[in-house]
Amino acid sequence: MPETKEEIIAPRKKFVLKKRENIKTDYKVNYEAELNSAQLEAVTTQNGPILVIAGAGSGKTKTLTYRCARLIEDGIAPENILLLTFTKKASKEMLNRASLVLDGRCDKVAGGTFHSFANMILRKYANLLGLKNNFTIMDTSDSEDVMAHITNVLYPKKEKRFPKKSTLLEIYSKSVNKETPVKDIVEQEYYNFLDVEDKIIEIHKGYVKYKRENSILDYDDLLLYLKFLLQDHENIKHKLSNTYKYIMVDEYQDTNTLQADIIKLLANTHNNVMAVGDDAQSIYSFRGANYHNILDFPNIFPNTKIIKLEQNYRSSQNILNLTNAIIQKAQTGYKKELFSEIINPKKPAIVRAVNSSDEAQFVCQKVLELLDEDIPLSDICVLIRNARMSYQLEIELAKYNIPYQKFGGPKFLDAAHIKDLIAHLRIILNPDDTISLNRILLLLKGIGTKALETIIPYMQQKNYNQKLLPSKYSTSLAPLYQLLIKNDENNFSLTQLVDEIIKYYKPILKDKYEDWQVREKDLEHFSYLSSQYKSLDNFLSDLALEPPEATVEGMYKRNIKDDCLTISTIHSAKGLEWESVFIIGAVDGRFPSAYSFNSTNEMEEELRLMYVATTRAKSDLFISYPVDMYDYSSQMILSKPSRFLDNIDENLLENWDIESE
Repeated sequence: MPETKEEIIAPRKKFVLKKRENIKTDYKVNYEAELNSAQLEAVTTQNGPILVIAGAGSGKTKTLTYRCARLIEDGIAPENILLLTFTKKASKEMLNRASLVLDGRCDKVAGGTFHSFANMILRKYANLLGLKNNFTIMDTSDSEDVMAHITNVLYPKKEKRFPKKSTLLEIYSKSVNKETPVKDIVEQEYYNFLDVEDKIIEIHKGYVKYKRENSILDYDDLLLYLKFLLQDHENIKHKLSNTYKYIMVDEYQDTNTLQADIIKLLANTHNNVMAVGDDAQSIYSFRGANYHNILDFPNIFPNTKIIKLEQNYRSSQNILNLTNAIIQKAQTGYKKELFSEIINPKKPAIVRAVNSSDEAQFVCQKVLELLDEDIPLSDICVLIRNARMSYQLEIELAKYNIPYQKFGGPKFLDAAHIKDLIAHLRIILNPDDTISLNRILLLLKGIGTKALETIIPYMQQKNYNQKLLPSKYSTSLAPLYQLLIKNDENNFSLTQLVDEIIKYYKPILKDKYEDWQVREKDLEHFSYLSSQYKSLDNFLSDLALEPPEATVEGMYKRNIKDDCLTISTIHSAKGLEWESVFIIGAVDGRFPSAYSFNSTNEMEEELRLMYVATTRAKSDLFISYPVDMYDYSSQMILSKPSRFLDNIDENLLENWDIESE
């Protein structure tokens, strides 16, 4: 029997108490059955920064959808989750799918585009930035008009070589989104305007001042002011960060420098950011997208977990063999190898044609063969590097009576008569909006630019007493004043207001446009769009930030040609897929463009553009090139296939020659 203290203690074991973790097992969704191993890892990793490199067709949307559901099943409140996308349609689709998975429990997840999110936050905290919360948002054409106005005021007599209003706006936008001084943007990208650099800078200063004075913002301002808010107001930054404890960003490769900064600021208290994207599909540098954002994500967010989604659910393995070989030529990026369980004996074909006419005839004949194989026209697409490259094909399609729809054309909201309606709504929301006041007043007979200086100050004060103005304006202004007074007195609903404006505007429409009967249909559609909203503020914001996708022409042709071939630029086709895809004009000097030959960054983006094009195809892929294409800039005949097809294993594709009979 032990007698000493040491003898009593010696035989005893030491125990460490550990808190038992509650492991949840009663999930409503069987995630293991629904997801592959890489998707499951992305969905079930809850905390910390995560970078998901999602290859083309690898189930990116499904991964984001199920992660939303998983976070909520793990006890995260839906309102603490923020999903940022690049289109309202993408956000709505993901949240709807997540709600279906969890029976509506994802309805309160905060989702939308960067710009719509910024708009929502700025409306709440506008006063902290010296803004009015009834600010209106200009679209691109409005911004260009303001730029032109400032230019004419400051420099009525310009040099012969002076940037157009669209170029001035491009320079300003790149300066904001790249967070680079205007001076540097001009010197790096617009050096042909170096001799007027000082004037460009002054115009941009005037542009900024004009927007502040008139309480209007452009697209870039939304992001810029949101960053200012987060940087300059610690309490707001922490409040928003603690509200949005889990942030997911779709298409991260398309973010610009400003957007990446906003994400970092929003995540400052937790770093719970999941960025999903594919560096190999970064093709929007002309919009200010910064390819390095996705490459630098692990440096910006230390201890990032990188997950690669490489199983493709869209294309056959034969097509993926070619796409993998193409993207392996990239000098930078995350290495991945797409694979598929879809087996199809067809290999991609490289098609050599004598000229563009023969190339177009080949496409038409092959389309007819695909129809015989029961592939519908709606599942066939012709991809082009730029819109001009389809002219010969369009002629041949007409000869063969093959209906087609081309992505492009004037957008619904760009039509002059629709912009007129919007201008009326804008001045009701924001009387300081001088650009909109100019537009609606110049529609009236007897009102010229000189009259605006007299009339506008009264209208901005909502003083509609015609007796204060020269009598020569009374007849012209009377109907407009009656409309505005009627709105103030009746407290119209949005739909009623729109219908009243349309009633007022129809005589103007008939007087101004010879084709007013056709345009009148657009007014009906505009009224329908307004009926989906209760708030004028929300309606105008959505029109500016998420305009209807349809073109004016497409509004009437869509129902007539539901089953038609698609012709699309590659940029417009990103995110879409077809059973059979033709890539035409793949001749070196056009694809890649000769303009990219002296720039490594531009050549890399051209390569990624080819990768995006080839990954749109499910079963059939035809890449064609004519050998007599004349390039006017170099005055040379282009005859070689795209360099992106050089040194591809001959077993991965078939080579065809098309010759005229």
